Amino acid sequence: MTITPATLTFLLDVAENNNREWFAEHKPRYQEVHDDFKDFAAEWEMRMLDHDEVEKLKVYRIYRDVRFSKNKTPYKTNFGASLNRVGAQRRGGYYFQVEPGDKSFMAAGFWGPNKEDLKLIRDKIAVDPLPLRRLLANQKLRDLFGDMRGDKVKTAPKGFSKDDPAIDLLRYKQFLLIREFSDEEVLADNFIDELNHSYESVRPFFDYMSDVLTTDMNGRPL
Repeated sequence: MTITPATLTFLLDVAENNNREWFAEHKPRYQEVHDDFKDFAAEWEMRMLDHDEVEKLKVYRIYRDVRFSKNKTPYKTNFGASLNRVGAQRRGGYYFQVEPGDKSFMAAGFWGPNKEDLKLIRDKIAVDPLPLRRLLANQKLRDLFGDMRGDKVKTAPKGFSKDDPAIDLLRYKQFLLIREFSDEEVLADNFIDELNHSYESVRPFFDYMSDVLTTDMNGRPL
């Protein structure tokens, strides 16, 4: 299963003709390439089930919600899909997005942890940041994803000192591992293998975070 050149070509055309009249005229093209992308996403889900428990595959629509946006163009210029990890013991999720112009990427982690989860993550990091630092320093993980990413507070979160030795980690509000792909990589025959391999390498990070989020400060199950 591959991403087709027709998919990238269509998305480029949408970027150049982002209006309802053009889209209505080319709706059959959209349906064809979007169906291809949904087939690719379904195969991705099957591959993921080989090494994690996932559910709720979501393939996102191309239609933008412009109600609260200054950008009123009606259509996205990308296709995206996501999966959730199953159950309270397996937090976090997976996402990948295909966009021409070498803007495609995959991501794994925690986009919007709730207030309680975020506090628990920070408390555990403050007590002992070493396990997370070791995970993020793993050469295989760094070769694929580089540094952990995500929105951060500007100085220090409430209740933590800006002089805390782990302040670089405590400032995170999101905990994301992201890998970008060129158009050439996206169109390659082994793209789905690269996605799956990269997601599989994230498992130690998820295992650590699952333990953090399902035990109290004394290690007892919540």
